[in-house]
Amino acid sequence: MGMRIDAHQHFWVRERGDYDWISPEMKPIYRDFLPEDLLPELERNGFDKSIVVQAAPTVRDTEFMLELSERTDRIAGVVGWLDLQSPGYKKDYERFRKHRAFVGIRLMIQEMPDAREALQPAIVEALRFLASEDLPVDLLMRSHQLPETLELLKAIPGLRGVIDHIAKPDIAHDQWEPWRTQMEEIASQGNIYCKLSGMVTEADPQRLEPDVFARYVRHIASVFGTERIMFGSDWPVCLLAAGYDEVVRIVEETLPEVSDPAVRANIFGLNAARFYKLEHLL
Repeated sequence: MGMRIDAHQHFWVRERGDYDWISPEMKPIYRDFLPEDLLPELERNGFDKSIVVQAAPTVRDTEFMLELSERTDRIAGVVGWLDLQSPGYKKDYERFRKHRAFVGIRLMIQEMPDAREALQPAIVEALRFLASEDLPVDLLMRSHQLPETLELLKAIPGLRGVIDHIAKPDIAHDQWEPWRTQMEEIASQGNIYCKLSGMVTEADPQRLEPDVFARYVRHIASVFGTERIMFGSDWPVCLLAAGYDEVVRIVEETLPEVSDPAVRANIFGLNAARFYKLEHLL
């Protein structure tokens, strides 16, 4: 039923020095993670390949991931980073786009002290250019930044975008509104997808039963439809709360349509291949 692709995971080597967010207190992930570490997880859960996503807001991190992709055919694509506020971003983009593994970039709204920073003219203009190139763009934000994200998407209606981690609602405290309504509004933008990823780290680590996540997953499936959602493990960040197998199980057990093999194939691989324009994997 098609290739199984984990649509969202990371690699890092700490001594590279640009992962300021990884602290010693984060013991499960305070070490290096490379393709050979992910391979057993992929194989045990029946995944063929993965999309590796930037873990640092640097061009060097993107170069690092592209180098890794040359060592293994398990990397289906690399989602990198560009400094959209720098006039030089196009030069980096032109360089990256020549690499067969480069499939997109990520905009880190989450890291902005004020989410309105994402609406600065330089960023909007850069995203309009990338939309004209039909380049996939991952959007990382927390749920309270959804209003600005929606404003941004409306300003760039042609953007091929995907919301990472279902926009990080506060699952631990059962946050529902306004997240529910805002995600429905974002889903009405027909070229925006959503990743069923990053949920376990937003939940209470003592409450990881599938029932805790069911209404979130089912709402996303309802408003985006099963053609515009994709599974992502968020490994190794997920290890702060749950193992790879558990993350897979939670999504499998909470999706209402997961018993349909064609729908399962889309969510666990083919939608990611379509979104990231990996036609050779379809």
